[in-house]
Amino acid sequence: MSVSEPEAGLRDRLVDVGVELVAQEGAQALTLREIARRAGVSHGAPRRYFPTHLELLSAIARRGFADLGERATEALGQGEASPRAQLTALGHVYLEFALDNPGMYELMFRHDLLESGHLGLRDTSLPLFGVLVDLVGRARPDVDARLVAGALWANLHGVAQLWRWGSLQLATGADDFAPLLRSALDAHLGPEVTR
Repeated sequence: MSVSEPEAGLRDRLVDVGVELVAQEGAQALTLREIARRAGVSHGAPRRYFPTHLELLSAIARRGFADLGERATEALGQGEASPRAQLTALGHVYLEFALDNPGMYELMFRHDLLESGHLGLRDTSLPLFGVLVDLVGRARPDVDARLVAGALWANLHGVAQLWRWGSLQLATGADDFAPLLRSALDAHLGPEVTR
């Protein structure tokens, strides 16, 4: 890494290295020292851009939320499908992301990062929840969409965790999470009306 590299370039490189590290070794491997080592800079260099460890972790987690948001946007397309179909697509994307990116997924939902509002992570994470609330509200205009969306999200988060640990496969005999997603949607939205 050259000394003349623009500061924004080094900042982005540190985040890139953190994203790679969390993918390879999980959230517990994300130390300032290890990220600096892998980026080829002194162990004090990250502090110029991220004064605290939480700020660096938040920047890495923002990348995860951006990735998840892009996948969700792609899955939802132009929004022409029914709200229920869009919720199914969004649920699939969420569960696939969680299972394909366990280290990033764990990092993204760390309470200490989300609680630190000044780190800007909420600005990245809340819009996706807003999409969920909107879709739930359109699917079930008779309920408090924010509460039902929160319960649905918690249900999907639990499915992701328990599936990753192998617990749901053992308990249900399922070899695919799609029936569990369908059941979660039925539980929170009522059974799907087919015409």
